[in-house]
Amino acid sequence: MRALVYHGAHDVKVDTVPDPVIQEPDDVILQVSATAICGSDLHLYRGKVPGMKEGDIMGHEFMGTVVDAGPDVTRLQKGDRVVVPFVIACGSCFFCDMHLYSACETTNPDRGAIMNKKSLRPGAALFGFSHLYGGVPGGQAEYVRVPKANVGPIRIPDTLEDEKVLFLSDILPTGYQAVLNAGVGAGSSLAIFGAGPVGQMAAACARMLGVETIFMVDHHPYRLEFARTTYNIIPVNFDQVDAAEYIIEHTSRRGVDAVVDAVGFEAKGSALETTLAALKLEGSSGKALRQCIAAVRRGGTVSVPGVYSGFIHGFLFGDVFEKGIGFKTGQTHVQRHMPELLTFIEQGKLSPDVIISHRLPLLEASEGYRMFDEKRDACRKVVLRP
Repeated sequence: MRALVYHGAHDVKVDTVPDPVIQEPDDVILQVSATAICGSDLHLYRGKVPGMKEGDIMGHEFMGTVVDAGPDVTRLQKGDRVVVPFVIACGSCFFCDMHLYSACETTNPDRGAIMNKKSLRPGAALFGFSHLYGGVPGGQAEYVRVPKANVGPIRIPDTLEDEKVLFLSDILPTGYQAVLNAGVGAGSSLAIFGAGPVGQMAAACARMLGVETIFMVDHHPYRLEFARTTYNIIPVNFDQVDAAEYIIEHTSRRGVDAVVDAVGFEAKGSALETTLAALKLEGSSGKALRQCIAAVRRGGTVSVPGVYSGFIHGFLFGDVFEKGIGFKTGQTHVQRHMPELLTFIEQGKLSPDVIISHRLPLLEASEGYRMFDEKRDACRKVVLRP
């Protein structure tokens, strides 16, 4: 089959690789009908995430049709059309029983990116996302093996086109969980740092839940303008103003009720932070987090769906304590949110497909990565078709 393969930083290409096969009795094989490039794929593409190996198949946002199933698969059958969550969970461990699927302690043999060397059970494996998270081949391919098929994939009605539901795999539940973690609702105020796909989905979900005022912070005018016209956000370009100060000035000097950091560890930081990160003396840029801490009101919440790893200097934990701020972070418990979000899509309350800007055949995936990475041609979201 053909699949997008990692060869090194800024070096991915579509190669011919062996077809996947059933390895465990609860596996299925999926013929991929649509897949997408995620913002977190760019972390891998840029060589910023350790644990990637030459030959790894990338991609964790995908859907398709079941073409083979192991003998223990009970929830699916050949011919079913499904969306697959990027998190691989067993459904029956300590954490899965609490619906904390991204903390599943049975699917990943590694410890993830945790630096603390004390004994700790691992979190869940992820599709196409480094051997720190299981090294499971991803779905930017013609076919993909899906482990734990009785827990993850969700059947899709024939009345819904692929693009309407594809983002149930990651960015839609990630944006939704970020807003739920923020604890906002009708009449609330929210600031979203990052106008990429997850930030856009957070804005869509916040509007659906009745959030009254939404600030969105970015420095790409085309992304801010899309969010303004689509979700009625207040755009804040951090190249033009100090974002936190602007938000404070427009919230009676209190700050917003909650903040979503949809940027993560590659936030545009100072020259010093950039140098420290290059020297491996800094694990992540803390610029976005510092802005979030500054922009949220006392007693507010900072919700972090953006990927972070390693250590951060200048975290300003004293400010966190002084303001009584709460933090909610982590990978998305996708399986928990997919059924509800599918219902919202069917009811017309959410239309995640509106963010798609580019559609390419899988064979042009490497160009899609370059375009998305370089923000060319007003690229918001790329969907690939095998």
